Parts: sequence; C-alpha cells; structure tokens
Amino acid sequence: MVERTSAPSGANGRAITAERPDDIRNVVLVGHSGSGKTTLVEALAVATGAVPRAGRVEDGTCVSDYDDIEQRQHRSVQLSVVPMRWDQIKVNLLDTPGYADFVGELRAGLRAADAALFVLSAAAGVEGVNGATLALWEECAMVGMPRAIVLTHLDTARADFEDMTDTCREILGCGRTESMPPLHLTVYGPKSADGHRPVTGLIDLLTQHVYDYSAGEHTETPASDEQLELMAEARNRLIEGIIAESEDETLMDRYIGGEEIDLATLETDLEKAVARGSFHPVLIAAPPPEGAKQGLGTIEILDLIARGFPTPAEHPLAATGATGKSAPLVCDPKAPLAAEVIRTASDPYVGRVSLVRVFSGTLHADDTVHVCGHGPTETVNHDADERIGAVTAPFGKQQRPLGEAIAGDIVYVIKLSRAETGDTLSAKDSPLLIEPWSMPDPLLPVTIKAHGKADEDKLSQSLARLVAEDPTVRLEQNPDTHQLVLWCLGEAHRDVALERLRSRFGVQVDVIDHKVALRETFATPASGRGRHVKQSGGHGQYAICEIEIWPLPEGSGIEFVDKVVGGVVPRQFIPSVEKGVRAQALRGLVAGYPLVDVRVTLFDGKAHSVDSSDAAFQMAGGLALREAAAAARLSLLEPIAEVRVLVADSYVGPVLGDLSSRRGRVLGTEPIGLGRTSIRAEVPELELSRYAVDLRSLAHGAATFTRTYVRHEAMPPQLADSIREKSKTSS
Repeated sequence: MVERTSAPSGANGRAITAERPDDIRNVVLVGHSGSGKTTLVEALAVATGAVPRAGRVEDGTCVSDYDDIEQRQHRSVQLSVVPMRWDQIKVNLLDTPGYADFVGELRAGLRAADAALFVLSAAAGVEGVNGATLALWEECAMVGMPRAIVLTHLDTARADFEDMTDTCREILGCGRTESMPPLHLTVYGPKSADGHRPVTGLIDLLTQHVYDYSAGEHTETPASDEQLELMAEARNRLIEGIIAESEDETLMDRYIGGEEIDLATLETDLEKAVARGSFHPVLIAAPPPEGAKQGLGTIEILDLIARGFPTPAEHPLAATGATGKSAPLVCDPKAPLAAEVIRTASDPYVGRVSLVRVFSGTLHADDTVHVCGHGPTETVNHDADERIGAVTAPFGKQQRPLGEAIAGDIVYVIKLSRAETGDTLSAKDSPLLIEPWSMPDPLLPVTIKAHGKADEDKLSQSLARLVAEDPTVRLEQNPDTHQLVLWCLGEAHRDVALERLRSRFGVQVDVIDHKVALRETFATPASGRGRHVKQSGGHGQYAICEIEIWPLPEGSGIEFVDKVVGGVVPRQFIPSVEKGVRAQALRGLVAGYPLVDVRVTLFDGKAHSVDSSDAAFQMAGGLALREAAAAARLSLLEPIAEVRVLVADSYVGPVLGDLSSRRGRVLGTEPIGLGRTSIRAEVPELELSRYAVDLRSLAHGAATFTRTYVRHEAMPPQLADSIREKSKTSS
C-alpha cells in the first residue's frame, strides 16, 4: 500500500465522525468461534489509537464483548460496533459471534457492512477449515459481501502459513489459486528452545518492502536480495490475479510482455477486484505484545480497509416507496432519509436502544421519522411516525453524543420505542420500506413456565421485549398442548435467552418437558351407552343415549350424525349430546390427547319429562364416548414432519443413518453442487425435539434443515403403550 497521509487518531472520548460517505468504511468480522475476531478488533483499536490498551476504553471496560452475559460466558453473543479513524477514514468494525446459534447477529452485521474480514485461526490447522467455516463463507457469498481473509494465531506451534493459504484456496476458493493470493509473506525470527520460529515481520508482495514488528512497532526496510528472490514467484501470482480482475484487457498482455505495471494501477485494480466480491486477498494478524501499540499485520489490514475496501456508496440496496415501486437508494447525505434498524437492545437507564445503519440522507437527533416494517406475521406491520431521541456513536458500553448521522454511517438511536429489528426509518413525508434480510428459522423448542406468581405477572411483557430484541427467537402459545414455547437456534442461544429474561428483565422461568401434539382415534368400530341418572329428592337428572363410532380418514375431524327415530331423545337435547361428545373428545379418552377422525352416530336413548336437561344429556354423551373407548382399540396418532436436510457430501451417510434411527423414511437424495446434498425425509416430530443440536454435532456444523408439518399417523403400538403408561403415572 502507499504511504499514509496522516497519523491515526488518539482516544479522546469524543465521537468519531465523517463528513462524506466516501470517508467511511463499514467492515464486519466473520469467523468461527475462537478464530480471534474480538482480539483482532482490539488490536486494530489499539493501532489506531482508539483505545489506550488492548480492548479497553477510558473507563476500563471492554471495547467489544462488553455485555454482562458475554463477560460471564467468555464468548461473543451479540453484534457490537467499534468505530476508529485511520488515514482520515472512519472505520466502523462490526464484531459478530462465531457460534452457529447466533447466526442472526451475523446476518445483521452483514446487512450493515460493506465488506468483511473473514478471520481464520491457523492454530486449528487445516482441519479447522471445516463445514462450519464453509457455512460462514457461504453466508457472506449469499449476500455478495466483498471480503479478505485474515489468518490469526500464527504464533502457535502447529500453525503453518503456507498450508493455511493452500487450504483456503482449496476449500473456500474451490481450488481457484488466483482468487485467494496472500498479500504478504512471513518473516520468521530465531528458533526458540522448543524449535518454534515466531513470525516477526511481513514482506509486502506489492511494494517489496519488509515490515518488521519484532520490537512491537511497525518499521519498514527494503527487502534483501534473498527476500526478493523468495517473493518473486508469489509476487507474480498476486499480480497476475489482480490483472485478471482488471477492466483493462491490455494489462495482462503488457505484463506478460515484460512491462512493469505501476503500483498505483495495481492498487486501483485490487480495490475494484475486492469490491466485486471475486477476489479475496489473504492477510496476517496478531495482537500487540504487552505495552506495544502495533500488532503484527495491523497496519497492513488498516491500509487495505482504507484503500482497498468499498465505500458505502458501493453497497447496492433498494427501497419501496408509497407508489409501490422499488428504486435504488442513493448514498448521499442530501437525499431523502432511508435507514434500517440493525439490532435492538434494552438499557436499564435509557430504555430501548436501536443500532441503525443510514443508507441515504441524514438522520438528526430529535427528528420525527416514519417507522415501517414487517411484524411477526403478514397481518401485523409497523407503520407510524415517531420522534426519536438522541443519536450517539457506539463505543463499548459508552454512547458518545452525535448531532447527526450521514449516509453510510452506523449509530445508536435512543428511545425509538415503536421500531424493531429490520424496520425502516424514513422521512415522514416520504415513507420508504427496505426489504428486511432473511432470518433463520429457530427449530429447537424450549418450553417454559413462570417460576412464581411475581414472575408470572412480568412474563408476558418480558417475552415481548425479548422477541423484539432478538428476531431469531420465536414465541408460541401452543393451542394443542397449552404450553408456552420459545423456539431457539440451539442450546447456547437458549441459554442466552433465558439468561436475558433473568438478568435483564428480572423474570425467573422454569424449563419443563416439551410436549408434542399427539391425538387419539378409534382403530375399530365401537359402540357405547351413556347413562346419567340421579334421583336425590326434588328435581333429578335423567339422560340415556346410545352411540356408534366409526373411524374416518385422516383429517376428517369429528363428525356427528343424528339417527334417532321415534323421539326417544327429544330434538332439543340432540345438540346437547353432540356438545358432550365433542367436549369429551377434546379432553381425550385414554392418554389425554384429543380424539379425531371418527363419526359418532346417535341412534337411541331415553328421556324423562321432568328430570331430563341439557346438562344431563351433555354428561350422557361424554359417558357414552368413554364407554365405547373402553371396549375398542384406540390408536395414538403422532405428527409427521417433512424434513429437508442440506448437508456436505462427506456427512451424507451419517445423516441418513441418524434419520433411520429416528424412525424416519427417506424420500430421496439429490446432489445440488458445491459439495452439498439435499436429503428429503418424513420423520415423526417426537424424534425432532433436539434435532437442531444433534445434526450440528453429527455434521460438524456442515448441515442445516427445515421442517414442515405433513400429517398425523398412527405410532407403533409399543411406543403408544409406553406413552399411555406415562400419562397414567403423571395423572
């Protein structure tokens, strides 16, 4: 890279601002858990002077992973933003969780950013570039995110820079050598007692300079003849890769012909290649030693961000106006306002805090904006005007005041009470709607109940706030089992959701066994007689009815037929018998699950001119149904789901075997390219309660699945008997 024109800014407690969108870079850090993303954010913050020491702001708190839950669990669970300045450029670094349970936070970060640093740990070796890593890479590819690769942990004994770059090209680049060239080669120090040679510097393949970090400071020296010879082949590959992406079709011929391509042209074409998302240079990073200001590779990464990453104006996004037509947004501070809520959080002192990316126009503090977005269902939308509170810059736990935020910037907005994650903010006289990004479907059920009366009073409101903050949590009040279910993405996601309820909202809940909506039906015809006769002096109760039961096809529900002749059951009491039958069917007969798919025929009965009543015949109808059930064979029906699993080819066998062990019926497999196979199967929902967790473990993160209810069908008799016994014991 060319020389910087200004020194990095120091930490002064004031918000970092930009005057133009071209002076902003929004960069998201993506990588598997433990790859070193947060450490890299801290190292870059120290190198720019944004913080005085690794990871700490002026009040001593962390600049990233500052949330109480993150501190206790020692991992990132939410998106955080760290602004800094480098070479007159404001850089917003977005640190995302690497664990698959928090992919919703990752997708939010991808929406807010214009480029990505894909962080890989060399300590994990080539085995670390696995299915989970590939899934993260594909998340970036799906949204066309420009990205560079950063290798960390090269100071560990098993780390090998050359092996890792080869693995990146083979797995992430599908073998395309030219698409993932290293920008630097490593310089090694003397061997330690255990034979390990630490990386002490970098050789820049474009400038042919050596950057020495052995003293904890970035110093530059010309390359020696030995180093020039060492870099020759790698430099040629890098230049050929850049030229292959150039719009100048004559450049390759000139280079092959022996012409020396000037550095400025190469850097311009490098930026264009990265911005198109087809070229992913590889860099190296390490945290600074104790007391040092610059970690290995931090200056080179910052230079690439400032000069090689796209500006907000190069982030194409469209919005729909009042006319219903979609048009591209213009990244201009003077254009109409269009911003999006990236994530939502609650602060115990200031209330709701919204992280907002401004795509067009300028957002001012105390503005009245139009809030528009999709609610949890298609019929529930947000569409209202609201006056916002303060506009602040995020920086760890601190919120540094801003008067305004221009197009391209990322800020906090205080007290935006009606907006939720994914909603659009626009001018009230020119409402717009930005189509929200897709969220993963949570497939791990967590059934909860309030721990005590005080918790029950606060539970409903707290759950509403939780779902508003985290759209990857789905709340369900199951109408069949009458259970309150939180649907989460995995066990870690579940733990964080429950911890937020406890620590942030002050609600204690108990996790109870999740019930699946089973049903009962008659496997054979049957008949029953209901007799409800009571005489205890005065007005008595008298009702007798006789019914026949016939099984019906799946999905028929309860069909009631009146075949009474001769008035043995007066006409006014026939609806009473039906009501009693349906009420008993809803309560269940043997295991307490609703009865379905039968025809109930009332064909005989008796009544009393004085003692018969609506209530008496309701009781008789229920008794008749229970007597019929006692003499017949009943089937227990379980819900069947169609499951579609998308899995890496290397794990197809284990996944198929696991589906068979879950009583699944495989309907077909289909290769879909890129080393993936789609598996379609029908699996009882009783076997899917933990499938989200088990599949991730089985395929090492290289598989996802969807589930769709298909029908209810009879479960195996032995399993049905076991469930009935459990129902009797629990009752």
